[in-house]
Amino acid sequence: MNEYARLNSLATATPQHKLIQTEVAKAAADLFSREFTDFDRLLPVYTNAQIDTRSSCVPLDWYLKPHTFSERNDLYIDSALDLIEEAALACLERADLETGDIGGLVVVSSTGVATPSLDALLMERMQLRRDVRRLPVFGLGCVGGVLGLARAAAMAQAEPGMRVLFLVVELCGLTFQKSDLSKSNVIATALFGDGAAGAIVSCLGSGPAITGWGEYTWPDSLDVMGWNVSDDGLNVLFSRDIPTLVRNEMKSAVGVFLDAQNMCAGDIDAYVTHPGGAKVLDALEEVFDLGPGTLVHAREVLRRYGNMSAATVLFVLEKALEDQSGKFLMSSLGPGFTAGFLTLET
Repeated sequence: MNEYARLNSLATATPQHKLIQTEVAKAAADLFSREFTDFDRLLPVYTNAQIDTRSSCVPLDWYLKPHTFSERNDLYIDSALDLIEEAALACLERADLETGDIGGLVVVSSTGVATPSLDALLMERMQLRRDVRRLPVFGLGCVGGVLGLARAAAMAQAEPGMRVLFLVVELCGLTFQKSDLSKSNVIATALFGDGAAGAIVSCLGSGPAITGWGEYTWPDSLDVMGWNVSDDGLNVLFSRDIPTLVRNEMKSAVGVFLDAQNMCAGDIDAYVTHPGGAKVLDALEEVFDLGPGTLVHAREVLRRYGNMSAATVLFVLEKALEDQSGKFLMSSLGPGFTAGFLTLET
């Protein structure tokens, strides 16, 4: 039995449709130019995002038609369930395990609503054990990848003989509302994608050790990021000042977390960061005293997949584990406004 919970396996999954950024920009111009007399002024956001492609559970022309919240949420449940099943099966195969080996289930998602929750639906579809301990997590947004993995590790360490299946899925595109003319909504069309990831965490077997986790929520920051729930669905909210907040506040929060782990910045061999956007990555490279462009895995994931909210950092971790070793610091930012941290050692 290991002292720490370990990442026994890791897998990612994306839906079938690909969105090409240049095509999205053209479609957005056609859609919004009727309402924005100066939409050309916003077009650079599609190139400045440093995104080439994104995955989507629906084709591009779907976004150009009106859809009710109910219709979008039904699509969310169906597509999310398919993706987490794909990720779960890949995790089981890579860990050489069967469904009956899973004793805990943590599912993170903030881009749709399901009750019974996705974990219960997955239990039925995959015929998991009836005594599996479920933990559905909603509302963490982009920080859910790190904090969800932390919750899975805590569950595994509380019962060292239990294997926990951790899954995260975000279908950000389905929250798009063509009637929402806010700047945040326009920026979202240039940034967000769909994706899922999963991991098996336990104190059994091999894999990177999850050695610590923590979080910090800044005071008076509830309006930095989140949803505004309207009659039409989930309206995206995020502040343009997030990169500034990162530059001014993140270093202190990281330092406090590392101190609690009896670590310092010099102990970190690799930074696994959620790529919230190109400007946020620029700010994080400054915070971590890294050279411009150093966060190569985060930038590659952003370029190929966009910001998939909570799932994204697991895509970055998958890339980092392929060619880096040592002590990793995972970090994400999400509604609260909260920073989440987790350390791994390979």
